Amino acid sequence: MDIAQERAALVDAVLERFFTLSKKRAEPLGQHYLHLWGLLERNTQGGKRFRPRMVMAAYCGLGGRDLDAAAYVGAAFELLHTALIVHDDVIDRDFVRRGIPNISGSYRDHAVTLGAPEEIAEHRGVSAAVIAGDLALFNSYRLLDRSGASAEVRDRLADVLDEAMFASAAGELIDVDFSIEPEMPLVDDILTMERLKTAVYSFETPLQAGAILAGASDKAVETLGDFGREIGIAYQVIDDVLGVFGEWGATGKTTIGDLREGKRTVMVAFASSTPAWARLGELIGKHDLDETEAEEARELLAVCGARAFAENLARDYAQRALSRLAEPHIPAALRDELHPVATEVLDRVK
Repeated sequence: MDIAQERAALVDAVLERFFTLSKKRAEPLGQHYLHLWGLLERNTQGGKRFRPRMVMAAYCGLGGRDLDAAAYVGAAFELLHTALIVHDDVIDRDFVRRGIPNISGSYRDHAVTLGAPEEIAEHRGVSAAVIAGDLALFNSYRLLDRSGASAEVRDRLADVLDEAMFASAAGELIDVDFSIEPEMPLVDDILTMERLKTAVYSFETPLQAGAILAGASDKAVETLGDFGREIGIAYQVIDDVLGVFGEWGATGKTTIGDLREGKRTVMVAFASSTPAWARLGELIGKHDLDETEAEEARELLAVCGARAFAENLARDYAQRALSRLAEPHIPAALRDELHPVATEVLDRVK
């Protein structure tokens, strides 16, 4: 087991203890509630533990030694991530994640087997998901309290977690607004949305939390936030490319869903300013888009330069991120922890 796996195992152990205790609390309140907790636990399993990894990288790169404390902080961000994706599935009306029914889908399918009409079954599914997401969100803050950090440090960590949630909610709302606005948003507006919705809670604040826990200077905390912002935007731009051009085995996501949804991405915004949009505009957002049409859309996105534009933009942001690590107050050990992150972000499209 390498260092990354050892750190991830510590986070997994924290989450396992949390869910074991939560299910014991739920059991006297009925099997239905216990079942919900079991599904919520399943939703935290099998992920990449990317946000805890950012916490651990900053903490260890800045000389932190109490890995158990860092594991609790990392688990808090993982539970926040779970809350946000559960609620995001509700907003997107998605009933499947990673190829299996998510919480909404599980409850919907069960209601259907009991004979409920589809509309009522779907309402039951999303209702259960809202409840589960609320539980994960609230308890992410509780995990910070169990980290063993001093009261002052816990207060600062809570502020950082609050910023993650606050920004993500703003980004989610902008994304919802994009879906109903007739005009295509500008590339810069899409980047702002993606930074708020994803980069802040996935990169910026986990890195800052690890630094705060390690007792780093305010300057180091700020620089890590800068690095996280730039690499987080690069990550999300690449994620959108993979949402159209990726492979199911590598991403676990369908490559037709974003096209059918008409998701507003950097690629789509760029393409809308090219002659290819005359045809692409008919395909992107078509709810019954078939695979032949999806392949045509992919080819047009490549030919018009939209894919290359997005990938080059991601490289630019990754380079900006790396330049932040050249600051003299960033120790070599921290640079060694974070350089591979930028490489991995860009390697996802090779």
